[in-house]
Amino acid sequence: MKANLLPIFFDPGRDQGFDNQLIILRALLASEAELLSPVALGSPLPEADAVIFPQLLGEGYRRAAEFQRISIPILIVTSEFGTVSMWDWELISYLQPKGVQCIGPSNLEETKMLCRALAARRELRTSKFIVYQDNPGEGQQAPIFKRFYWWENECTHRMTEKFGITIEKRSFKELGQRAKQIADAEAMQVSLSWNLPESDLSTQAAKAAARLYLAVRRDIQDERQLVAVGMNCLNESHFSDSTPCQAWNRLYQEMGLLWGCEADTVSMLSKFILHRTLRAPIFMTNLYPFLLGNAALRHERITSFPQVDGDPDNYVLIGHCGYMGVIPQPFAREWTLRAKVLAIVDEAANAIDARIPEGDVTLAKLASTFDKMTVAEANLEGYAQFPNSDCRNGGIVRVKDGHRLLSHISSHHYLVMTGHYFNNIKSFSNIFGFTTDRL
Repeated sequence: MKANLLPIFFDPGRDQGFDNQLIILRALLASEAELLSPVALGSPLPEADAVIFPQLLGEGYRRAAEFQRISIPILIVTSEFGTVSMWDWELISYLQPKGVQCIGPSNLEETKMLCRALAARRELRTSKFIVYQDNPGEGQQAPIFKRFYWWENECTHRMTEKFGITIEKRSFKELGQRAKQIADAEAMQVSLSWNLPESDLSTQAAKAAARLYLAVRRDIQDERQLVAVGMNCLNESHFSDSTPCQAWNRLYQEMGLLWGCEADTVSMLSKFILHRTLRAPIFMTNLYPFLLGNAALRHERITSFPQVDGDPDNYVLIGHCGYMGVIPQPFAREWTLRAKVLAIVDEAANAIDARIPEGDVTLAKLASTFDKMTVAEANLEGYAQFPNSDCRNGGIVRVKDGHRLLSHISSHHYLVMTGHYFNNIKSFSNIFGFTTDRL
C-alpha cells in the first residue's frame, strides 16, 4: 500500500518551479507514494493521506488561515533531494504558533518513512487482527494474567476507536481441537519440508508444531485484510499440545503476518506501526530490569543477574518463554527451534532460541492511553545463559537511565528492534496521533 499525497500550490503563483519539483517527487517517491492531481491552497481537498507542498512562497505568510483549515498532515518537501529546503524553515516556524504543524523531512529516507507511516495509518482502518482466546485470565497463572490491560474491553474499544482496526476473537479451544485432528503423516510432511536448522524437538513436538501451523493457516486462508494474529498461548495452553512459536515464524515468512504472543493486542498494534513504518527487525519480549531485583529473578527462576561492566542499575535482562522471544529466522544471526522450557505448556510445545546482532537496539511500546509511545534507545551487550531456569538464553541490555525506565515503563512486554529509532519514531508520531516519551 502506498500513501496518497495531495500536492498543494499557491493560486495565483503556480509556476514551472512547482511543476519541475512535482516531477522530481513523483520519481523519488515512486515506490512509497501516489501523488494526486494538484489543487490550490484554500480549495476543497479531495480525500488523501496527507498534503504535500513541493514549493513554498512568501504568500504563505498571508494565507495562514487556509493552512489552519487543512485537517490532514502537511509535508513540506521542497528540495530536489526529497527534503525540506532550509529557506522554508521561516514559514514553517511562522505557522507553528498558529497551530499549523508542518513536517519538513531532513533526508530522503525520512520522507519515504513518513510515506510508509501514512500508508500504514490508512491500512489500519481496513485491517484486522485475529486473536485466539476463550476465557483470558482464567487458565494458567491466573493471578498474573488477570492483570493485563490488553484483555479489557476498554483497551479494545480505545484501539478500535483511535486507529480503526478490527479485532476479531476466535476460540483457541476449537482451534486446538482442529489441530489435533490433522493426520500425523500430513503434519510430518510439513515439518520435514521446513528443513529447519538442528533442533532438539522430539518427533511428537515437531508434528504438534506443524499441526498448529496448519490449523491456523487453514483458519485464515480466506482472510483478505488480516495483518496480525495472536494467541493466548500460555494462559490457556491447556487447549493445545503445542505453542505457536514456529507457526508465527512461518506465517511471517510466507505471508508477512505479524504475531502477538499471549494475544497481546497492544504489542500487535505497536509492532504493526513500527515494522510497517521503519521496516526494522522486531520482536516482543519481557523486560527484567536489574533494579527490580528478586521480583524479576524469581519469575525466571534464576538466583542472580549476570555480571556487567557498568552500573547494574542501567541494565535489563530480556527474555520470553525460555529464550529471547519469538524471533523470525530472517531477523536472527543464530536460530534454533527447541523443545519447550516453561512448565505451564504441554510437553510437546516448542520455543525459538535465537540471537540478533549485538549493538544498538530500541525498546518501544504504545502506552495504555494510546496517546504516547515509550521509547528507549539501548545497547545489546551480550547474552546470558541460566541452565535449568526459565531463561536459558536471554539478552543483556544497557539503557541510558534504568531509574527513568523503571518509573515510566508501560508494560512488561516491549518490542525490541535492531538499531536506534527514537528520532524516527518522533518524526512520524503525529501521523498516528501520539507523542514520544524517551526512557
